[in-house]
Amino acid sequence: MGLLDNLKARLEPAKGKVSDLAQQHGDKIDRGLDKMARTVDERTKGKYSDRIQTGTGKAKGAMDRLAHKDDKDDTGREGGGDAPGGTPGGTPPAGPPPAS
Repeated sequence: MGLLDNLKARLEPAKGKVSDLAQQHGDKIDRGLDKMARTVDERTKGKYSDRIQTGTGKAKGAMDRLAHKDDKDDTGREGGGDAPGGTPGGTPPAGPPPAS
């Protein structure tokens, strides 16, 4: 067993606990992220608003993935078959094929 395999095996129980906590306290985590974003934005006088919003969105997305880790379909993707872009089943959007 390699070092990474050993590390993954030791961290697996913690991942389950983190997922359970994210499911139970997701609303509190979201409020905390929003409050933190507002505070940082105020202290930087709006200079980094776009970056703060991007970071907050990514943090919320990561928290949602942790909270819903059991909602995977048979392909291993989350969300029961909808691709992240919003197209059902991971099919590409309609339109002309990309130029080569």
